[in-house]
Amino acid sequence: MDDIDFYLDQAQEMMDKAVQHTFAELTKIRAGKAMPSMLDGVTVEYYGAATPLSQVASVTTPDARTISIKPWEKKMIPEIEKAIINSNLGFNPQNDGELIRINIPPLTEERRLSLVKQAKGEIENGKISIRNARKEIMDGLKKLLKDGAPEDAIKGAEDEVQKITDAHTAKVDELLVAKEKDIMTI
Repeated sequence: MDDIDFYLDQAQEMMDKAVQHTFAELTKIRAGKAMPSMLDGVTVEYYGAATPLSQVASVTTPDARTISIKPWEKKMIPEIEKAIINSNLGFNPQNDGELIRINIPPLTEERRLSLVKQAKGEIENGKISIRNARKEIMDGLKKLLKDGAPEDAIKGAEDEVQKITDAHTAKVDELLVAKEKDIMTI
């Protein structure tokens, strides 16, 4: 029985991680409002090492359409600008010698639909991760059955894994509904 509980715990943990990762990926998709998290994936060359932007500068949003980046060291301004341009986020940074500003333009209808499509892709990736976790756990349970575990206990565990899978798939679907509403709200 301990082995079965272990697999059920593993299923819960793996699927929780899949949902968390999907949520993190969705936060990177901008919905028209400026958010410091939009720059989370940007790394800057700092003393020869690729360093996350948040470790070399303060990233804030003074209003809904502007991201403000104040480097700890002024000499980092050109490096930060280059990193933002090279990140393919579509941002055009402007600096005044003290800090860098990024103006976030309002989204067009076409761009909104493109972002919804991108969000749906991330949701599908999350569901694939959940299904892969389910398959891995089911394979482990089948191995336990071959090793002599009681068939009714394995059947009960498989049903439980399916319930966990369904619950996590529903959570991912809820993330999509919320993100789609966020993107399409003008």
